[in-house]
Amino acid sequence: MSKFTSLKGLVSLVSGGASGLGRATVERFTKQGARVVLCDLPSSDGEKVAKQMDNCMFLPADITSEKEVKEVLRATMENYKCLDVLVNCAGIGVARKTYSIQKNLPHPLDEFERVLKVNTLGTFNMIRQAVILMAQNEPNEDKARGVIINTSSVAAFDGQMGQVAYAASKAAIAGMTLPLARDIGEFGIRVCTICPGVFDTPLLAALPQKAIDALTKTVVFPQRLGKPDEFAQMCQTVVENPYLNGETIRLDGALRMV
Repeated sequence: MSKFTSLKGLVSLVSGGASGLGRATVERFTKQGARVVLCDLPSSDGEKVAKQMDNCMFLPADITSEKEVKEVLRATMENYKCLDVLVNCAGIGVARKTYSIQKNLPHPLDEFERVLKVNTLGTFNMIRQAVILMAQNEPNEDKARGVIINTSSVAAFDGQMGQVAYAASKAAIAGMTLPLARDIGEFGIRVCTICPGVFDTPLLAALPQKAIDALTKTVVFPQRLGKPDEFAQMCQTVVENPYLNGETIRLDGALRMV
């Protein structure tokens, strides 16, 4: 069987893999026979999660650190000899309006910078270093050597009040997709970005139930929250469909936020 026609045997690295969409991706990939490196912060449940699965190892790192990401990739090569797939799920958010008239204060600049640093810079830091390993892979008959999947959000297009930092960071990830695909296509590496809508994750669960119900009603069909495994299923589809490249994919039940 040609490489990349299934997940079986592929070496995959999932950032933010200890919870939410990342964890669902780790679970699906390992069940499909992939060997997975779960990358998350040292303070995360990454080690505990990895121990619950076959063919999964935890490597802690802050994705904004050049040194720590290099160490994760070095350890990946040491243990698995290659890297086939990178799924970038690590990210943070902040709810803050541009200006608070009650407090007479603008959006804190350090909060805006932190969201951009983790979501945008961190994603690119993972990509630019992972490409070095993927470019060394033996190509299949399509000359394919690797797949990179990024996580943006519908907020990149339909950002809400208080989402200016988050929406900017996710729009940047969506905007990187085609240039990345063009940059590294010559090495046989494909790049796609998934833009989830409202998904049943720990981040969303922290909201009041009324807010969750209101968000659910904005989904056209099926009118419910997305399941994390449905995100993971889309990641699997991107890996297994060799003609998906340079694409930004909304996964949102036809949700359009107002």
